[in-house]
Formats: sequence, C-alpha cells, structure tokens
Amino acid sequence: MTTAQWKIGIVGCGLIGHRRALHLPASFELAAVFDPSVEAMERLTTGASATPRMASSAEEIVLDDHIDVVLIATPHNQLSPLTVASLERGKHCFVEKPGGASKDDIARIGAAADASGSIVRFGFNHRFHPSILSARNLIASGIYGDVASIRAVYGHGGRLGYETEWRARREIAGGGELVDQGSHLIDLIGFLAGIKQLEFVHLPTSFWKMEVEDNAFLALSLKQGGLAWLHTSWTEWKNTFRMEIALRKARIDIIGLGKSYGIETLVVHEMDETMQPPSTTSTIFESPDDSWATELSHFERALRGEPNLGATCNDVLGTWSIIEQAYSR
Repeated sequence: MTTAQWKIGIVGCGLIGHRRALHLPASFELAAVFDPSVEAMERLTTGASATPRMASSAEEIVLDDHIDVVLIATPHNQLSPLTVASLERGKHCFVEKPGGASKDDIARIGAAADASGSIVRFGFNHRFHPSILSARNLIASGIYGDVASIRAVYGHGGRLGYETEWRARREIAGGGELVDQGSHLIDLIGFLAGIKQLEFVHLPTSFWKMEVEDNAFLALSLKQGGLAWLHTSWTEWKNTFRMEIALRKARIDIIGLGKSYGIETLVVHEMDETMQPPSTTSTIFESPDDSWATELSHFERALRGEPNLGATCNDVLGTWSIIEQAYSR
C-alpha cells in the first residue's frame, strides 16, 4: 500500500464486533459494517469517528474492492466461509475466536491465506492482557527455571435461557464450553509454555439442559515437561479467572481479567536458596482492559510485516487439534 491507511469492513455487529470497532488502530478506517440486525449496525456506527456504510449483506463487504481488511465476528459456523471468501478476494482478515467450528474450518482458512498471500489473525485477546504478557516474559527469561505445572480455572454462570442460545448448539458452535472459554485456556497454555499432547479429558453437562458440555476438565502435557490442569465452566456462578504457574524457583499467579472477573493481578512468589517462605510481589492492573486494542495493534504489525504475537492459523490448528481429540475420547 502507498499509504498507512487500511479500509476495514466488519461482519457481525454484536458485542464482540462492537468492542473491536471501539479499539481499531488509527490507521484503520471503518468503511462498512453488516449484521442481520439493523439495530446492531446502528449501535456500532453511532459515535464512530467515520460514518461507515451499513451494507445489505456480508457478501457486499467481501466483494467491495475498496475494502482492504475484513473483521469477522459471527457465530462460529459462519467464520470460516466468510474468511475464505474474503481471502480469495485478496483481503486481509481478522477472525474472532475460535476461528471456525472445526479443525477443518481452520485448515481451509490456512490454505486460502497461503494461496492469496493475505494476512489472517485470530481474536484470542487474552494473550494480550498485561499479566499474561508479563508471565510470558518471565517464563521466557529462564530466571526461574522451567515450568513444572500450570493450574487454570476460567468460567462464568451463563444466563437465563442460555441453553437455547446458539452457543448450546453443536452444529453452530462446534461444541460447548470447551470451545467457548476452553479454547482461550488451551491457546494460553500454548502461548506460555507450549503443548505436547492431551493427557486426560472429562466433559460433563452438569446443569444446563443442552446437547453440549457445560464444563470441561483437561490435562495437557507441556513441551518441556510438566503438566497443565484446566477447568473451564459455564456453572461458575461468580465469574472467575485464575492461573497458577509453578516454575523451579517461583510460582506466578494470574488472578482476574478485570470487570466482573475481578481486578487483574500478577503475583510472583520467589523462592530463595534456603527454601523458607517465599518473597512475594504483586502488580495490580487497574486500568480498563486494553487487551482488545493491544491485539489489534499486533494485527496492524502483521499487516506491516513486523514481528507480532497474534494467533496464527498454526496456533489455532493446534488448539482445535486438542479440542477434537477431547471430543473423540
């Protein structure tokens, strides 16, 4: 491109699409939006820095040669077809997690991206919470030794009528809570420590009357040894996020994600040579959640050919490999 400006179209103007629109980098011009709900489009466009066109269909955005980038925030079974169609038109794509409703969906996106030469990244914004990035840097530095184990819990309690929503329908969502919040946890384990393989899975439906699981318990062996134990839940009546990372010389705790999940906090318990009670330091991140803006800034870096930490097709293929292995057991 001859300028530092990309025209972007958004397909899907619900909660996540709206949130993405609020955090677009300055180099993106919001040119068009589409959602089956006119009300949703109007909410998203109200107060926008530019006045985007309200398209009459997703295809109108895909086929618009003036649009450089398509951001896709639809139900899971629509993500891959719209992304592939956009890539085939030479557009770059930012696709909300989990990227599709199956591993095959992600493979099709990868093949289309390779053929077109376009950039595609996936919306796993938890990577960009400051506590996660800080923990990743500490692990990568090696100052505390290798990861021995990880325990992680992530969950919410649903809402009235949750069992009737599209997330509870396998043919649309691709699965239940393992796909919904579980994909975030699996991605984070890969991002922080690398995953070797799935060791254990239990997928009960313990409360909601639905065809998919409302809880997921997984054990994942890590690439350099150690084990991650994950529990993700739609029956966590108080929204919860917690990750405890045990290394040879320290333990790192990540607590909260902000808002209803509690103040985001990074705690480091550092062991000394005497193995007495560790010294503890805490960092509290009280500012509003900037993971959405940070993630899109990394997408912008990808478009410029610069190093970035965005989730790639290979990353998401790995996450879906674990998910499909879990469902097949």
